[in-house]
Amino acid sequence: MTNIPGKERKAAIAFILVTLFIDILGIGIIVPVLPELVKQLVKDDPTGLLPAGLADAFGNSMTASTKDLSVAGNFARAGQYVGVISATYALMQFLFAPILGALSDRFGRRPVILVSLFGLGIDFLIQGFATSIWWLFLGRLLAGIMGANFATANAYIADVSTDDTRARNFGFVGMMFGLGFTIGPALGGLLGGYELRLPFFVAAGLALVNWLYGYFVLPESLPADKRSAFTLANANPLGALRRVRVYPMVAGLAAVFACKSLAQRGLENVWVLYTDFRYGWDASMNGYALGLVGIMAVVVQGGLVRPTVRRLGERGTVIVGTLVGAFSFLGYGLASNGWIIPGIIVFGAFAGVSGPAIQSLVTSHVDESEQGKIQGALTSLTSLTNIIAPILFNTILFSYFISDDAPVKVPGAPFFLGFFLLLLSIAIAIRVFRKFPEAKVG
Repeated sequence: MTNIPGKERKAAIAFILVTLFIDILGIGIIVPVLPELVKQLVKDDPTGLLPAGLADAFGNSMTASTKDLSVAGNFARAGQYVGVISATYALMQFLFAPILGALSDRFGRRPVILVSLFGLGIDFLIQGFATSIWWLFLGRLLAGIMGANFATANAYIADVSTDDTRARNFGFVGMMFGLGFTIGPALGGLLGGYELRLPFFVAAGLALVNWLYGYFVLPESLPADKRSAFTLANANPLGALRRVRVYPMVAGLAAVFACKSLAQRGLENVWVLYTDFRYGWDASMNGYALGLVGIMAVVVQGGLVRPTVRRLGERGTVIVGTLVGAFSFLGYGLASNGWIIPGIIVFGAFAGVSGPAIQSLVTSHVDESEQGKIQGALTSLTSLTNIIAPILFNTILFSYFISDDAPVKVPGAPFFLGFFLLLLSIAIAIRVFRKFPEAKVG
């Protein structure tokens, strides 16, 4: 653990949490306006980003049975752009999270966090001023790189946490995610109503103000004697993932993490299509529902993680939280009426206690000099599921099981897959905990 004094440590944790909040807010704030901006840019530049043959292939893949779920007419090409841009963002996070994590292990957390914050601010300006689809594409590419600082921020939290505060601090991280995803889309929709590009400029201002504040007050959390050399093996995503194998229990927990992340990313990607198709929900109704998700995430992450871990232990919290998540997925898939969904959201929110418990277990089994690499590997794992989830849950499962080609129509099929993924993660976790019963396993 770092030797930062207690008062400075609390201030540093607060800064990192604000940094994570701004990162998530910056993602959420542009969600309502990005498709509109893409449509505007496509209209101004109809030649497009995708080669004509590839674009036609995407367009022709839309069947009659899914036409009311896909982007129709003039919106089709814009939908292709949004897909490519979103995949690129996730791909950049997958590639660069371990690089930033490894750089933070070599040069310290402070410079990596500050550079990424400054870069994120400039990047939002690039997107705000974008006059062509290529500039917007470049902006999202850079956003993926700079937004990969989640790994370094998590490593910073691990540096300044004690055994008693680790799970609580990672619970606060989850709370920042909930706040960012709750406030971001609502703020983006409000600002975008006045001016389509305004959310990008607000996000840029927040990032740059936070960078300026951190430049003057953020202490370094990783002592010089705890730093490790930067190597290409640790700086590429596959090398970072291989590094996890050095810690057998962490490798097992990474598999649990991957199954949970794939299920959650799938839910996020298919949610709007599913609720529109099955319950006829419009954008405002989905906004209310997602707002409830964010509020419950804040409540659970901010108030229930620590008492749950104290009562059940970190391992018990992982199992119980994931089991609650599994049954909430089953509920989403089976719910025949929309009025049931808010109750499932409230019930399923308790599943959020499992994430901080996994993070706490991982960080407690990793050397201080390698926290950045391991957190980078986990962030890359999340980014990898971000790439896979839209194709698996939307394009394959959802589109097929609502089409005329399906032997039986099962719109909830993506959620049933999520249910089985979470059951699989529980089985893996039980096996890992039985294999490593000790409190600390190196």
